[in-house]
Amino acid sequence: MIYWLLLPAITLLSLLLTGALRRYALSKSLLDIPNARSSHSMPTPRGGGVAIVVVFLFFLPVVGATGSVQWHLIWALLGTGAGIAVLGFLDDHGHIAARWRLLGHFAGASWALFWIDGLAPIQILGVNLDLSWAGYLFGALYLVWMLNLYNFMDGIDGIASVQAICACLGAALIYWLAGYTALVVAPLLLAFAVFGFLYWNFPPARIFMGDAGSGFLGVMLGVLSLYAAWTDPQLLWMWLILLGVFIVDATLTLVRRLVRGDKVYEAHRSHAYQYASRQFGKHLPVTLAVLAVNVFVLLPIAVCVGLSKLDGFIGLILAYIPLLALAFRYHAGALEKNDL
Repeated sequence: MIYWLLLPAITLLSLLLTGALRRYALSKSLLDIPNARSSHSMPTPRGGGVAIVVVFLFFLPVVGATGSVQWHLIWALLGTGAGIAVLGFLDDHGHIAARWRLLGHFAGASWALFWIDGLAPIQILGVNLDLSWAGYLFGALYLVWMLNLYNFMDGIDGIASVQAICACLGAALIYWLAGYTALVVAPLLLAFAVFGFLYWNFPPARIFMGDAGSGFLGVMLGVLSLYAAWTDPQLLWMWLILLGVFIVDATLTLVRRLVRGDKVYEAHRSHAYQYASRQFGKHLPVTLAVLAVNVFVLLPIAVCVGLSKLDGFIGLILAYIPLLALAFRYHAGALEKNDL
């Protein structure tokens, strides 16, 4: 139970390190300058997500030494997290061609899948589907998509932090209720590392996360969800429900842009949350709405799934129907127009 004593220290260290990174970024003029594709209007320091990376990866071996987290999960998170964060950091401070970034993403996913034994058998309506070796391929695609969709969704103040905190705390709560105490610690560590950063990133943000932080969060959440499925297949559905706001908005936006023939690798502002923030004229209402949806809509369904009171696939459908309605309501993937 020593990790309970570490949580306040993790948050404080993350908060202080983010502040230091902000001062460094200001001194070196490492600023995100607004352009036609931006959702902000003021030059803002970037790269604060490095604090989340450093704090989380530092404390993982600490809790591993106490036996609170299994070492094969720690090696998966350490190797993949560090690699993806470094790749994102380099891209934040220069430019890496998309093909090399994608190669790095798949390399990171492969490392994690090696340590957690790929994708566990999936349970759909009570039927177990074991994908065997193909599970590694689908697992890699899933992790790379999680990484990139988190980059796509980190476009307004506080939204990526709030989503990560809600998902991690929700998962930890369900693990505790279901008796899966061995799974509780890792998501708790990640949530409290993000808490410290959120102090600086809450609307109006004083520093941005950057690709180093957002890509790191996306792949960490993906690895945690795949790892949990080996304990109980229902837990993968639980994670997909908890992460539903980001998954639905990003996936629907990508599909609609692909169908329209857009260059999906180019920057854009056509996610539902971006249209919503422009409609409300500020970021705070949208970030708070994401918080409310996570807590009052998705968490209750995820609890029912995690406790095996509801089939995971059915729970996913119940959760995603209102999310899809909201995504269409706020024009996810629609052609960008100034009057929307």
